[in-house]
Amino acid sequence: MRNNLIVNKKRKGITLLDNIVYSTILDSDGNPQELCLSLMMQHGNVESRMANGLNPHEIADEEKKPVILWLPGGGYRGSDKNLTVPEMTYLSDHGFCVAFVYYRGSSQGVFPAQIIDVQSAIRFLRVNADKFGLLTDKIGIMGRSAGGHLAALAGMNIEYGEITENKGVSSYVQAACDWFGPVDMPAMFDKEIKAIEENPNYRWKNLSETHPGALIGGDMVDVKERSISASPPYLINKETCPMLIMHGTVDRHVPCEVSSAFYDKLVEFGLEDQTEYYEIEGANHGSDEFFQSEVQDIVVDFFKRYLMC
Repeated sequence: MRNNLIVNKKRKGITLLDNIVYSTILDSDGNPQELCLSLMMQHGNVESRMANGLNPHEIADEEKKPVILWLPGGGYRGSDKNLTVPEMTYLSDHGFCVAFVYYRGSSQGVFPAQIIDVQSAIRFLRVNADKFGLLTDKIGIMGRSAGGHLAALAGMNIEYGEITENKGVSSYVQAACDWFGPVDMPAMFDKEIKAIEENPNYRWKNLSETHPGALIGGDMVDVKERSISASPPYLINKETCPMLIMHGTVDRHVPCEVSSAFYDKLVEFGLEDQTEYYEIEGANHGSDEFFQSEVQDIVVDFFKRYLMC
């Protein structure tokens, strides 16, 4: 059957640029290790431009896009940066570039290695904004679980570690979204200590084996005190960016109370007008509720207000 179809072009095609090296660090043996990110955004007919010898990424200044870094979870043990790319296409449909960032796992480096990697990625994107068609002053960050914690930490806008790449370039972000992140490390240590003491069948036998223990590392005697420097609720300051916090009410891994208390501290500091907190009824740790249209609409509205105005 022959048919004619008139198409209303409501959106541009989305492309993914993978394995872009944003930083080179030394591993535990002193060998160079490349850290990569991928970029997803509306590029239109990329294949046609490439076939005609044109730069497939070059876009006009007025079409440059704000960026949202996406940080995966995985208990700080390491995670595939592209694992949830399909679930994030809605952000690209709304005009954002999404940067999926791989950061070191706890076996590759203890804290602050992870936030140093995240801030290196932010600086890289600012330096290469023209190359990829990005807005340097419109950078947001978002993550789930361990990634949510790091997103909130980046949102404190505090520089971590000695800057060895892209010196003089800011790592500050303009908006952050924390999905059920274990943002209060001392509280998470209390949870793990109680579980180890009370449950002989618990998955961890000692504190150093736990996710927060492996992240902070070192002597477990003072690990709680040292973990404060990795905990956003204790680091809120006048540079803290607007924050969207979302947490499921039946989260089995990170208690909902962790995010609730974080929100309360942001309000106490005077940041209520730029902070939003949603408890998602019946949602577990990263369950399907987080990928429904009701949640997507809230996330898009939040980032549009701070990155597209």
